[in-house]
Amino acid sequence: MGNSLRIGWHVLYVKSRHERKVYNSLLELSLKSFLPLIKVKKKWSDRIKIIEKPLFPSYIFVYIEKNNDLHEALNIDGACMFLRTGKEYSTVTSKDIDDIKRLISFDDIVDFSSNVDMPREGAMLKIKDGPLSGISCKVINIANTNKIIVSIDSMKQHVSVTLPANYLHKAPVSA
Repeated sequence: MGNSLRIGWHVLYVKSRHERKVYNSLLELSLKSFLPLIKVKKKWSDRIKIIEKPLFPSYIFVYIEKNNDLHEALNIDGACMFLRTGKEYSTVTSKDIDDIKRLISFDDIVDFSSNVDMPREGAMLKIKDGPLSGISCKVINIANTNKIIVSIDSMKQHVSVTLPANYLHKAPVSA
């Protein structure tokens, strides 16, 4: 483990909706950490309210200086694992952390969006645009927003097609 750990900012994956709890526990242990929170408009049936939520759900940045810091962070209830690339723990540069801090520091910006609402693998959807418009399909693989592989079952034939995400209806097709 000694050669796979580098001093610097690491990404800690935590249980869903445990970001603040884990972040507060990290601070109690005097571990330097960063939880980027953003302001978003939340609409209920009777009102609209601005709330804070994590920019990157389930992720907290932790500055690790020694192996003991890593183990202390992982022992916190709600902490799952540090992200890795191969055998090495993934790191984030201090410049990237500073850029994120600067981005979220603007009070005028509301309604951040850190990811696109992507369909799930296995979802049954309907193609809404392009030459295959109206055909039902099953999502097989999602490479990115411009490369989603779908399976089309019609006439007892199985055809795989790669489509952009915006070609698909978000609402599932009834079986």
